[in-house]
Amino acid sequence: MRIAMISEHASPLGDGAQQGHVAGLSAALAELGHDVRVYTRRDDPAVAEVVSTPAGTRVVHVPAGPAHFLPPDLLLPHMGEFAKWLEQHWRAGDWMPEVAHAHFWTSGLAAVTAARQIGIPVVQSFHELGEIEAGNGKPSRTGYERALGRAVDRVVVQTQDEVQGLVRIGVPRAQLTVVPAGVDSVRFSPEGPAVERDPERPRILSVGRLVERKGFGDVLAAMRYVPNAEVVVVGGPPADQLPADPGARKLRALAEKLQVADRFRLVGAVPARDMPRWYRSADMLVAAGWQDQFEPSALEAMACGVPVIGTASGGLDETVVDGLTGDLVPARDPRALGGALRRLVNDKVRRFAYATAALDRARQAYSWKRVAAQVGSVYSAVTGRKATANAEEAMA
Repeated sequence: MRIAMISEHASPLGDGAQQGHVAGLSAALAELGHDVRVYTRRDDPAVAEVVSTPAGTRVVHVPAGPAHFLPPDLLLPHMGEFAKWLEQHWRAGDWMPEVAHAHFWTSGLAAVTAARQIGIPVVQSFHELGEIEAGNGKPSRTGYERALGRAVDRVVVQTQDEVQGLVRIGVPRAQLTVVPAGVDSVRFSPEGPAVERDPERPRILSVGRLVERKGFGDVLAAMRYVPNAEVVVVGGPPADQLPADPGARKLRALAEKLQVADRFRLVGAVPARDMPRWYRSADMLVAAGWQDQFEPSALEAMACGVPVIGTASGGLDETVVDGLTGDLVPARDPRALGGALRRLVNDKVRRFAYATAALDRARQAYSWKRVAAQVGSVYSAVTGRKATANAEEAMA
């Protein structure tokens, strides 16, 4: 099947969690025999229009807006140009997709606008939803997401939390198909180098952007109940920019107030290629967020054989099997979080059992090959339905 991945700001050639998702899914689909092309916005004037990857996919750089990096929240004004280029390229070229799969809401707007003109079915993945905004007379992100969810042929969601979020804003449940995210078990594995650490002090790792809903404040508060361990936070801006970052300054001040600053290390942003080394250096991962639809660090840690202590929200209760691959606690409860961390820190046998089960679950349930097969079934369903509808229309 000819598949067009529309991923305007997350190029599979880039470095990051979103880029990794598009790259992993595209590569696995190509391995299954599909012809995959990924369309992403040109943000570098020197890059070639088409780049072939070792995985057998092609990355096409679309001229839409200035040829330099733009934050995702500034891309909406350029999606009309992106859509126009797609439509003209597909009409005039020698390759037309049988299905378009858009990643993130702005990509969805471009994909639907272009594909509607040609009759190509569209599958949408949001990955995360915007916060519901108060009406101010202007189209909101939530309004766009609602319209997209109704306009496309199918929405692929990663968790039941995401299902509930989309239904809450008005997307019909019948439009939604749950397919979990995948993880690269070759790159994320227990085998390989690890970041150096003090072998006498248990290491607790936490990963993510330095925003309140990630729960890093709760993690610091929980460390009061784990006096012999250290916590390392990977995320935020690069290390040299941490002193000026509001989130980093707030966390460091909180660590001082809670008297855990001597056991708190803030690393800053780490290239995706280095993340396995950080996971391998940890005794456990803690994911204490309370609003996210999906937490990729939990799955990556499990693939590295690291148990997870997480909050029973945001899809973690689907990734982590409580009492088997890790422990789940109520969100925003530092005392419960600290108790779970302390129990696991003090129980090496349980840590080993959790690590073994976590690795097995990541490899069996979240392989990209399995995810690609499930997404491929969605493509078959929407292209079949579209072909039937066109045939019925022709006969009418």
